[in-house]
Amino acid sequence: MAESFGVDAERYDRARPRYPDALIERIVAVAPGPDLVEVGSGTGIAARQLQAAGCRVLGVEPDTRMADFARRTGVESEAATFEAWDPAGRKFDAVVAGQAWHWVDPIAGAAKAAQVLRPGGLLAPFWNVFQPQPELAEAFAEVYRRVLPELPIYGEVMPGLNMYSTLFTKAIDGMREAGGFSEPEQWRFDWDLHYTRDEWLDGLPTAGGHNRFPPEKLREVVAGIGDAIDAVGGGFTMHYSAGVVAATRIGTA
Repeated sequence: MAESFGVDAERYDRARPRYPDALIERIVAVAPGPDLVEVGSGTGIAARQLQAAGCRVLGVEPDTRMADFARRTGVESEAATFEAWDPAGRKFDAVVAGQAWHWVDPIAGAAKAAQVLRPGGLLAPFWNVFQPQPELAEAFAEVYRRVLPELPIYGEVMPGLNMYSTLFTKAIDGMREAGGFSEPEQWRFDWDLHYTRDEWLDGLPTAGGHNRFPPEKLREVVAGIGDAIDAVGGGFTMHYSAGVVAATRIGTA
């Protein structure tokens, strides 16, 4: 699934949320220098934010369509999985991953990060976790239960940060198992973003797995979600919690 998001890279780039300024600023402040690698850099959403904050960012992205799009927006990108990527002896001040580290083997990925980081360098995968208002979450879940009963995971009411706790735990365990890092920390940044009906529906096909739904089922989901948003006035404010797992490369070599 990781290489399915490039089906509509332009929509992905347009509709996916950015990351809070406080998260970007924290990474820049903790990293010992400006040279960063972004793992699973996609269309360059996070990379462009980091560039605007003064960083030099190299993207590593397995989907060539996403990497091509990122290059057109000014983000240097190399097409590869992180585990197979050849750093060619280059060293960096931070390895980050926006909404992508769960596609990387957590132990092999942490070991590769340790290989390419300078001493004191930062490893910081991060995720945006969206938490709709309870009544809207239930209305969205009901649409999936009705349209896609054969995929019950989509019909679960989204539990916010709890849903991502497994991802955070795997990232932490991978860093510990790989070795070479300080004890991982977790950072959290809360923020809100208002969506109109059309803005939310524009991004819906970019959600994980949606581009694999049968076209008629996806149309039904979009229509049902649109009706649910109309029922609450045609727009809503989504609460996001951006979570970061951060560790520092230890050692002198």
